[in-house]
Amino acid sequence: MDLLALAAAFALCTAGPRTTCVVDGDTFWLNGEKVRIADINAPETHEAGCAEERALGQQAARRLVALLNGRSLSAALVAEGLAEPWRGRRSDWCAMLAGGTEAG
Repeated sequence: MDLLALAAAFALCTAGPRTTCVVDGDTFWLNGEKVRIADINAPETHEAGCAEERALGQQAARRLVALLNGRSLSAALVAEGLAEPWRGRRSDWCAMLAGGTEAG
């Protein structure tokens, strides 16, 4: 199956069944199967700890929709500050965003 052909089908997930859509900057659904991008952690959109995390999560989700064109998603999201390299645990995005501290 050609991934480039599938890219046009991606949009942000809405309420209801998820078939092919983007949840946030590190999770999407493809043909009814949930996919978690390895080695990054993006801010949450649906269960964010604060408004700032939700806003950055929504920006990361929109960017992921745009990136689903066959390029390295992880590297692009990390380079743009919309995710961080996965370090075996989730980071406190709210603390990082409030204090300007570095991820990790």
